[in-house]
Amino acid sequence: MIEKNRGRRALLAAAGAATGALAAPSLGLAQGGGYPSRPITIIVPSPAGGGTDFSARLISEPFGRALGTSVVVENRPGGNDVVGLNAVLQARPDGHTLLMGYCGTMTGRAALGSLGQIDTIRDFLPIGQVSDTPQLFVTHPTVPVSTMREFVAYARQRPGELTYASAGNGSMHHLSVELLKLRTGIDLLHVPYRGTGETIRDLVAGRVHFYLNSPPPLVPLVRDGRLRPLAVSSNERHPGLSDIPSAAEEGMPDLNMNVWFALYAPRGTPEEITQLLSAKLNEVLADPGLRQRAFDAGALVTPLPPEGVAARMRSEIANWSEVVRAAGITAG
Repeated sequence: MIEKNRGRRALLAAAGAATGALAAPSLGLAQGGGYPSRPITIIVPSPAGGGTDFSARLISEPFGRALGTSVVVENRPGGNDVVGLNAVLQARPDGHTLLMGYCGTMTGRAALGSLGQIDTIRDFLPIGQVSDTPQLFVTHPTVPVSTMREFVAYARQRPGELTYASAGNGSMHHLSVELLKLRTGIDLLHVPYRGTGETIRDLVAGRVHFYLNSPPPLVPLVRDGRLRPLAVSSNERHPGLSDIPSAAEEGMPDLNMNVWFALYAPRGTPEEITQLLSAKLNEVLADPGLRQRAFDAGALVTPLPPEGVAARMRSEIANWSEVVRAAGITAG
């Protein structure tokens, strides 16, 4: 039996306790000592319009103010996010080039083995988690269902006829639906895309039937009636989407498939710089205005310190590796 969230609650509780220890450290390379000496770039290894891009742009301006410099968001999509990851790893590890990492890449694609020589645990130093949010299951309105139960029943009657979209092999959308298929016995056809923007365009046009993602890129389309919400991938309702039932309410308990984003520096970045970045990120994420902007878009700001992010990565890579084996998923 696949344990998707093995030890997750205990892990997050311990990591949450550590968050309080993120008081601003005494650093030899604080701003007065020469860092930052130029603008900071946050690389997003996916196209604009998705959750990773949203997370980077959410923090960029206040993060820059906290650090006394400007922060630029640069989208570097391609190669199942490998192009963007390599861009960070090839930069000087001096704290001026950072990565906004998506859990589907940092753990899902890592479990699938589709990142080539990149080892996300070895090659990236966590700065801190930005958000942790249940995913939203949606369909095109032409699919004659209004609940997750109805969708599963409808799909069971049409094995292999319904399609689901993802942002590529190993993405959280892909692995989450494969886990759903294992749990429910339904058969859906996978249609991989290169990014969230392209995926959503085809979903809205009715070229694919089913999708799940973090709420920010989907909520406006749900509110406009262009997509139909079915459930959120958690045991409790999303506090900002309280009219949408949880997966548990739809008869699928413990189908917790949250999507989360965290900030990283490349390996080799001095510890005093990563400590400063962690402290400043924690200050930024404590701002009520920023939290409200994220909430209004459907994202839940949930800080987690570097050691908590690292532990979560190890746990989820192990869990997703089980799904990859059970579903027979390959990197090709």
